[in-house]
Amino acid sequence: MDGLAKAAGHADREAPLKAYCTGLLLPGERKSVEPMAARLAPDNVRRMHQSLHHVVADAPWSDEALLETVRGSVLPRMQENGPVAAWIVDDTGFVKKGTHSVGVARQYCGPVGKQENCRVAVSLSVATDHASLPIAWRLYLPESWTSDRERRQAAGVPEEITFQTKPAMALAQIRQAVAQEVSPAPVVADAAYGND
Repeated sequence: MDGLAKAAGHADREAPLKAYCTGLLLPGERKSVEPMAARLAPDNVRRMHQSLHHVVADAPWSDEALLETVRGSVLPRMQENGPVAAWIVDDTGFVKKGTHSVGVARQYCGPVGKQENCRVAVSLSVATDHASLPIAWRLYLPESWTSDRERRQAAGVPEEITFQTKPAMALAQIRQAVAQEVSPAPVVADAAYGND
């Protein structure tokens, strides 16, 4: 956790990031900030909520730096049991009610196997015969979001974020992994990526 907290980029973010990760690992069905704050600090839920919300929603830290730190720590241990056998490209849907969460749209959602109001993330994982580890993860932003300036501004989507197809996102993740000299292996993906 210390290495992960340092990757957050500023000493003020270390304790809240550690608390957030602890909250994710504690028992409880809901893993949003409010219920986690209640489990972490039942005597001071409001302060813990503010701290967790700040590190998740407002603090400027790099998810790529965090993933790289995790990879640097976990991947060598995975490889003690065997080499990297595959790079896995996939996307994951998260059912979401409402219309304000960044990227939410009616689109195919894998966990429910049909079109649903959800958000989707594209990921690249490395796998040995015994374990897998996500090394890249990015929220897919549908064209309905990238072309709606008002909606983007209200949700805080940076101007430099433009529309990319899921396969284009996956290729960028693969290129980044090659540049970072991640142990090479065959890339596997479902037909949605393979047909592109």
